[in-house]
Amino acid sequence: MDSQCSSSVGNINSTPVSARIESYEGEKKCISDVRRTFCLFVTFDLLFVTLLWIIELNVNGGIKEQLRKEVLEYDYHQSFFDIFLLAVFRFAALILAYAVCKLRHWWAIAITTTIATGFLIVKVVVSKLLSQGAFGYLLPIISFILAWIETWLLDFKVLPQEAGDEIRYLSVQNTLDQEPLLYPGPVSEGQFYSPPESMADSDEDLDDKHDLEKPIV
Repeated sequence: MDSQCSSSVGNINSTPVSARIESYEGEKKCISDVRRTFCLFVTFDLLFVTLLWIIELNVNGGIKEQLRKEVLEYDYHQSFFDIFLLAVFRFAALILAYAVCKLRHWWAIAITTTIATGFLIVKVVVSKLLSQGAFGYLLPIISFILAWIETWLLDFKVLPQEAGDEIRYLSVQNTLDQEPLLYPGPVSEGQFYSPPESMADSDEDLDDKHDLEKPIV
């Protein structure tokens, strides 16, 4: 009974610890949930800017004609094509850094955000986009906001949560390493076994008893 209780206590305490370690090691082999969310948002950034640019091309006289004017006859002061290329650059750099290489530092997104911010500010100040209607305001502002949301997600959500998960993983692993000391193995029945008394010892005890019972003359 005692051995069964000891065995069950050891199993109850070791199973959740082992499960948590296996779960964390599985996440380390692939990609964490919060990093996957970040990569999805980077993809959304590219798709959203692309959609806005296609709508702008269609509104201003047809996609084919505007593609020829903005791409083949590129003019920095009037074209939105470079804002689309900026979104492609952000997507390629961030996916390569944080999905493929799985970097755990902020330097890659710091570079992309700095380049995007500087380019957009210069583009708005120097170019003539603001005279081209709503899209002259919309595309630069949306691109600027998305770039900084990506920076916020990585710096305040992805990296801190992954660092916390690693700390918890190390503490759980230390607990598992100390587990044999905390939870001893089952006690064998042999430790409680008492051998039967021999027949010779029984006879000697009976003789002593009879001697004591004899009256003293």
